[in-house]
Amino acid sequence: MTIESAQIAKVALFDQNDELLTRFRNKDPIKQLVAQRSQFVDSILQQEWLSHGLDKFSIALIAVGGYGRAELHPHSDVDLLFLVEFDLCPDAETALSQYIAFLWDAGLEVGHSVRTVAQTLEQGRHDVTVVTNLLEARLLCGPMTLYQSLYQSIRKDDFWPASDFFIAKREEQLARHARANAFDLEPNLKTCPGGLRDIHTVAWVAMRHFDAAKAEDLVEHGFLDRDELEELLECQYFLWELRFALHLISGRDENRLLFDLQRQVADLMGYEDSTQLGVEQMMKRYYRTVRRVMELNQMLLQLFKRATLGHTKALEIKKINDNYQLRGTYIESLTADIFEQPVEIMKLFLHVAKNSNIKGIYAPTLRSLRKARRQQPHPLMNHADCRAIFLEILRHPRGIASLSLMHRHGVLSAYLPAWRNIEGQMQFDLFHAYTVDEHTHRLLQNIDRFSHPEQKDEFPLGSVLINQLPKKGLLVLAAIFHDIAKGRGGNHSKLGAIDARDFCKLHGLNDHDGRLVSWLVENHLVMSITAQRRDISDPDVVAEFADKVRDAVHLSYLYCLTVADICATNEKTWNNWKGSLLRDLYFSTQRVLARGKEKPVDIRARVRENQAKAKKELLRRGIKEKSLDALWQRFKADYFLRHQPNQIAWHSEAIIKHKHDEPLVILSKHTTRGGTELFVYGQDKPKLFATVMTLLDNKNINVHDASIMTSKDNYALDSFVILEQDGSPVAQIARIQGIKKALVKALSGDTPKLPKFKKLPRKMKQFKVQTQVSFLPSRRHGTSMMELITLDSPGLLAKVGDTLYRCNIKLMAAKITTIGERAEDFFMLQNADGEQLSQIQQQELSDNLTQALDRPQQN
Repeated sequence: MTIESAQIAKVALFDQNDELLTRFRNKDPIKQLVAQRSQFVDSILQQEWLSHGLDKFSIALIAVGGYGRAELHPHSDVDLLFLVEFDLCPDAETALSQYIAFLWDAGLEVGHSVRTVAQTLEQGRHDVTVVTNLLEARLLCGPMTLYQSLYQSIRKDDFWPASDFFIAKREEQLARHARANAFDLEPNLKTCPGGLRDIHTVAWVAMRHFDAAKAEDLVEHGFLDRDELEELLECQYFLWELRFALHLISGRDENRLLFDLQRQVADLMGYEDSTQLGVEQMMKRYYRTVRRVMELNQMLLQLFKRATLGHTKALEIKKINDNYQLRGTYIESLTADIFEQPVEIMKLFLHVAKNSNIKGIYAPTLRSLRKARRQQPHPLMNHADCRAIFLEILRHPRGIASLSLMHRHGVLSAYLPAWRNIEGQMQFDLFHAYTVDEHTHRLLQNIDRFSHPEQKDEFPLGSVLINQLPKKGLLVLAAIFHDIAKGRGGNHSKLGAIDARDFCKLHGLNDHDGRLVSWLVENHLVMSITAQRRDISDPDVVAEFADKVRDAVHLSYLYCLTVADICATNEKTWNNWKGSLLRDLYFSTQRVLARGKEKPVDIRARVRENQAKAKKELLRRGIKEKSLDALWQRFKADYFLRHQPNQIAWHSEAIIKHKHDEPLVILSKHTTRGGTELFVYGQDKPKLFATVMTLLDNKNINVHDASIMTSKDNYALDSFVILEQDGSPVAQIARIQGIKKALVKALSGDTPKLPKFKKLPRKMKQFKVQTQVSFLPSRRHGTSMMELITLDSPGLLAKVGDTLYRCNIKLMAAKITTIGERAEDFFMLQNADGEQLSQIQQQELSDNLTQALDRPQQN
């Protein structure tokens, strides 16, 4: 065939995609669209088979894999097996080579192999993927006898016995699940847990064991009831819709719901923004769907295991009571209709809390539970006896293990209607790596981890406090409700606090406990905000926080909830820097609460105390007191208030020993609040802050804290807490030396121009964070507090520093916080006269920052 005819076929395929797009928009059933695409490709392959004269040879054209199932999405691979009776003659080889080339020229992504029956069987014996593809094979062209020979051979008992096939597919699934998270922000529709592969795995095992051709056959064999079949197909069709839309939009065989495609997919599928964004509504249904698939997959594979591995050693059975027994590590009910009484559903999970050997629910029992769960006319918590058992679970040391299993099997939402609202609820940002329910589930697991001895190194304070809490169950309740009002509109902390209070009242908790739980829910963000965005070395900041906390008990509960919450947000959020900040705030607040109404610490007394401690250490190191006094006379009192004695000693010794004209740049050998302290000393000059920020950004260093000061004779005394991209301190000697050398060189020259910054990462391009500049009341005399919210784009702090320079504004201190794609930073500022910014100066700075920072977002 000519290239021209291949181009005609290519155009026909594109035209058909346009037709499929129109039909998809018109809500035609996805089953029909997937089949139509397969049939269209069938017709091209069959027509060209004849045109290339391949019908003259003993070759069978066989569709395998997904194409073998007669399921094709717009850009799916076309997997083919050319089955031959014996080695091909030269004419057949030429014709087949031209045929394959034609398919590629036509734009089809072809995966193919050429084998005899014997070669195919040999390949299949050593590769479970090959035999899986063969199970779904169908003949397109060529001798039926050749195809039948293969069909019959792969179904013989000695070719991948059902038990061996089951074990191989189960191991394959376990390995696949280990590589991905069901609740990834950018999930793979095929391979993530609960995705299409999990549905396929059930079908493949069924085909091998029963020689079943489709999922419907499982109903006839008693392995699936009609409701379960409908649920499985409903899930499959929704995942097909997502994949179909993804192919049409991306123009390729794309199975990952990437950020830059999610909004477009949601639009194509007809989701519209309302209280929730359309993309959030779509992803909510996706996450709920994969959870349903995971449960069905688990139940059915467990049933297959019992059928295919029945000859293996039976699981050990231990009686629990007259209604339940332990089968291996699974709990099993002894009567099929036990869950007709709602209280029995709760009793099942109470047994889970009481028996650490229980790891799951036996498949027949899970089937009964699923039916009972769907048939509940009212929430389980409406039953007084269910409420009593829920409180018993809550108070049990292993209660969280039980709650975790309740969540996995939809019983937590059957008990608590508000939980149902957050199931699958995602937020379209880079900060929240999990759905709201999964985040809360992980928070509960973190609370449980605090009690484990092996976690003391990671959570030294949390592991102590968790055992000192008067009632751990109240912390667990607060965790359940802390985000339960998300997605409803309004302040989720306040709304959740109301929900928690009502829940506590319904469950008979006393007023004190109910108020504590409600307070924790309403204030669950206060401690992290104070630690990360305020200057906690300022006694007034700590005193204000102590007023909110009120007593040591509230402080301990709030600390545990805060740490568990941050660690459950995403895998990269928690680091030593945040841990150190929260511990410092905890102990500072504890001291304030312990003093009660005593006179607060005098500022001048603290300055003298810090100087005395630092001087004692420096004299011990051999520093001359005369040199030290001369240096400190040049420092303002604020320097000694804002730094700890060990920092003052470190800075002072380095400055006194520094004999060069070039700026002094040093990095701490020991961590400072979980990070590395960078100290810069030298004659102050324009753009010093912007220069340091630019260089650190280019070296992929994150800045989390900045203390910007000048001496009385205009020397910079700037201190920064820096971290690597993974949240660890900057520790490698070569890395430290490289930063020092580059900074000294940059600060020794004239004021540099800002270089070109790195491009915005792919994920970030989907987010438009409108720059917001606001000025807050400042407790420090003669200063202005500025809050900046904007996109966390490359070079952000360098641009801020450059803008401050152009507006003739002095930077005194900064708190740098990154929340996913958002930067939420605080800056302490003064004008050129050392005073608060006037209204005109604030407006000018706001306008200039907005102009400088919003521009890159258009790229």
